[in-house]
Amino acid sequence: MPLSRSLSMTSLTGVLPAWEEDELPVEDLLLFEVSWEVTNKVGGIYTVIQTKAKITVDEWGDNYYMMGPYFEHNFKTQVEGCEPPNPAIRKAMDALIHNGCQVHFGRWLIEGSPYVVLFDIGSAAWNLDRWKGDLWETCNIGLPFHDREANDSLILGSLIAWFFKEVSWKLHQWSYKPNVVSHFHEWQAGPGLILSRSRKIPMATVFTTHATLLGRYLCAGNTDFYNNLNKFNIDKEAGERQIYHRYCLERAAVHCAHVFTTVSQITAVEANHMLHRKPDVVTPNGLNVKKFSAMHEFQNLHSTSKARIQEFIRGHFYGHLDFNLDKTLIFFIAGRYEFSNKGADLFLESLSRLNYLLRVHRNDVTVVVFFIMPAKTNNFNVESLKGQAVRKQLWDTAHTVKEKFGKKLYDALLKGQIPDLNTILDRDDFTIMKRAIYATQRHSLPPVTTHNMLDDSKDPILSNIRRIGLFNSRNDRIKIIFHPEFLSSTSPLLPMDYEDFVRGCNLGVFPSYYEPWGYTPGECTVMGIPSVTTNLSGFGCFMEEHVSDPAAYGIYIVDRRFRSPEESCNQLTQFMFSFCQQSRRQRIIQRNRTERLSDLLDWKYLGRFYIHARHLALTRAFPDKFKMDPMAPLKTEGFRYPRPYSVPPSPSASIHSTPHHSDVEDEDEPYDEDEEAERDRMNIKSPFVLGTVPDGKKEQPQESRN
Repeated sequence: MPLSRSLSMTSLTGVLPAWEEDELPVEDLLLFEVSWEVTNKVGGIYTVIQTKAKITVDEWGDNYYMMGPYFEHNFKTQVEGCEPPNPAIRKAMDALIHNGCQVHFGRWLIEGSPYVVLFDIGSAAWNLDRWKGDLWETCNIGLPFHDREANDSLILGSLIAWFFKEVSWKLHQWSYKPNVVSHFHEWQAGPGLILSRSRKIPMATVFTTHATLLGRYLCAGNTDFYNNLNKFNIDKEAGERQIYHRYCLERAAVHCAHVFTTVSQITAVEANHMLHRKPDVVTPNGLNVKKFSAMHEFQNLHSTSKARIQEFIRGHFYGHLDFNLDKTLIFFIAGRYEFSNKGADLFLESLSRLNYLLRVHRNDVTVVVFFIMPAKTNNFNVESLKGQAVRKQLWDTAHTVKEKFGKKLYDALLKGQIPDLNTILDRDDFTIMKRAIYATQRHSLPPVTTHNMLDDSKDPILSNIRRIGLFNSRNDRIKIIFHPEFLSSTSPLLPMDYEDFVRGCNLGVFPSYYEPWGYTPGECTVMGIPSVTTNLSGFGCFMEEHVSDPAAYGIYIVDRRFRSPEESCNQLTQFMFSFCQQSRRQRIIQRNRTERLSDLLDWKYLGRFYIHARHLALTRAFPDKFKMDPMAPLKTEGFRYPRPYSVPPSPSASIHSTPHHSDVEDEDEPYDEDEEAERDRMNIKSPFVLGTVPDGKKEQPQESRN
């Protein structure tokens, strides 16, 4: 029987610690948030600032402004132009416009509708050489002419520093003089912070790095990164990769800011070594949980979306559909195509071992694994499109025969007769069905990729699939589908948006080696889908600190920091094998628990870390006006979710010791959803202070690059 959800997303007031707001006089302050990704989607920072906008607008109202580069298409499609409500903003814009630099103002059409100030980089490019000279005179950082991204960042930063100078001058003329707080994200926004501080513009500054620049480059090259954090010659490594000037901008911004923050504890350790400053506050990335919240419906949405994915599987595996879809689990990995950083290498090796375990134990569970990672392709492959066409043809044939069968059955029952099942279908019906069956015959294996890859022989995923020999053969219990394109509801092959697809899966697997935060497992969590992450991802570290037994809540954390690659691979294999052994009822219970963690990732809770960072910046920039006791515990206090009473400490101990059918209901398992929810509220361990940054764990002898 289906289990109802008894704990809604808004019912955790007894679990989450009370939020005592920092009493900042926001009516006497102006907050500016600067990022290259304001109205300009490039990566994960766009998600951060977009989802956080609503709570920031609720707190700051018309005193909150976002700043970034102007792109005509983005402005026309995402921004509603309007006049600035603050006359100082208007006069500062006019000062730049009168000097030939175009500045645009409006409301960004996202939830919260924040004001945006966008600077046209092209209109100010004629100043580039002069501004390069200013940067050199200020901090001895030179930018090469061929690095367009760095040059564009300097133009944007110079315009922003100029804008802040004009705003400051206009505010100084008022009897009412609001203080300014400016928050800069990533190295592209760094020049604005550096130039503003060098010109002694009176404002509090916060700088957030979402991932260190050099860290990304080093990990992309399969470096044993975390074991050698204190051994790298930073200047030499940056120079060899021709990013020394970018690294200098990032490091200068870090040291110029009043407050330096980063998004996770693991990135804080990294930043301390790479940038030589310990972050003052950790500001975890949140989500707008309301967007994903389905309240009591999320289990039904899972069933609906899974049925749509199963239809695709029926077509993709036509002629080889000798496995029971009711006993089939759907796993997936998604994200940028960074083969090692995203853990696809470890995942594939673990799948090979999982396939062996399922075959040895004669388990009738089949696992279909999707790789959703964009790569270079030239189109869908013919075999994949043909599979969906064959499935649709079979569906139409079945409906045609069903209608004829139903009409004859209806007529016979009206006459009070039991129809002869041998005559209710005529010869033509059998002919049509036989032709449909013959059409499903296939002499080749189902393809492992849905598209024609441009560099098939060198593609990392396909090369490893060839190495481990998972070609979707009949004997394999692991079936692989590589979809090298982001999902879209308009796709002719798999017409589903990413959110709907995630809801239909059973497990998301993200065994990343380098993941400063990791939105993919977070999105799984708020949609009630269990996931695998690692202790090298910000999300994994966050969950380890907040949840007593993450695995009981559907968050499996692979140790990639203090275990060898072989041990990490075996641990991931065991997690997935244990998950395959769960009954359907156990998976439903686990999804309920996973979804209950949603509030942990809501900006309504995580936004307090940003509030603390701004308050700290104001106390350092304006110590006569703003006070904060440096010895007082942070108001950003966390807590630990307890392990549910209905499961033992080990995730594998809560399942049967031998494989069994996934649809078998374990009716003897004691479980009361209301009682468990109440225990979650009542049995919370003592809070601990969150926001301080650890110095880093001592390296273990067996620690190695995974």
